[in-house]
Amino acid sequence: MNLRGATALVTGASSGIGAATARALARHGAGVLLLARTSRTLESVVSSVRRAGGQAEAHPVDLSDAQAVDRLFDVLDARGLRPGIVVNSAGAGRWLFTEETSPAEMVQQMAVPYFAAFYVTRRCLPAMLAARAGHIVNVNSPVARIGWPGAAGYSAARHALYGYTHALRLDLHGTGVRVTSVIPGRVSSEYFDRNPGVLERAPRAANLIPTVTPDQVAKAVIYALQHKRRVVVLPFMLRLFFALNAAAPRLMEWLAVRTGYGHASVS
Repeated sequence: MNLRGATALVTGASSGIGAATARALARHGAGVLLLARTSRTLESVVSSVRRAGGQAEAHPVDLSDAQAVDRLFDVLDARGLRPGIVVNSAGAGRWLFTEETSPAEMVQQMAVPYFAAFYVTRRCLPAMLAARAGHIVNVNSPVARIGWPGAAGYSAARHALYGYTHALRLDLHGTGVRVTSVIPGRVSSEYFDRNPGVLERAPRAANLIPTVTPDQVAKAVIYALQHKRRVVVLPFMLRLFFALNAAAPRLMEWLAVRTGYGHASVS
């Protein structure tokens, strides 16, 4: 896919993977629409893109609010801004046991990333279908493929996004619109600063997987777009974990329980 001259929309674009992806898309010649909740940090990313000679706009919006997303797209449609590339990278949620998770927090975990990706994709698809071209990239978590204890709600939300991505790919078969799932391992982003204690609940076996940077994930997104990939997993060790899970799921379950943060860890 030729990125130069394309209009790309990136959610969660105020920091981490989203901000890095927005900058990478702009470096490849795309005009980028940046969506996130916080106006100040969005504007900072836009300024960095423009200083580097790229084109970007900030659009603050609560992606968990379907009506707010619709209002934003009504404005974009009126301006003739119809993204041909969508990168759904907005994500939230803490790693908690079920009894530690309030109903309100569980709703929010489902809202971002899953419902946010649905709301945005739903509004972008009509123009893509009319053009018989487009590419949707959903950035997900390893827990969508391999579960671990102590993160039930977070895991459920990521499974929902993974299932939606797969179903969407089937829906769009033959339309010219492509769908990609990008799954990085642990990323050196602000997520862990905003959610203290999360890493304590990661299975110790996960320490075998090297940490990747937001820029590395952004590079993987660009690769997926340019090479029309269905799934991109990074780093290599995570791909090995996925292969082992496919071949021996009970072994991986045992490993997650033995090295993870189960109830026995806090009894």
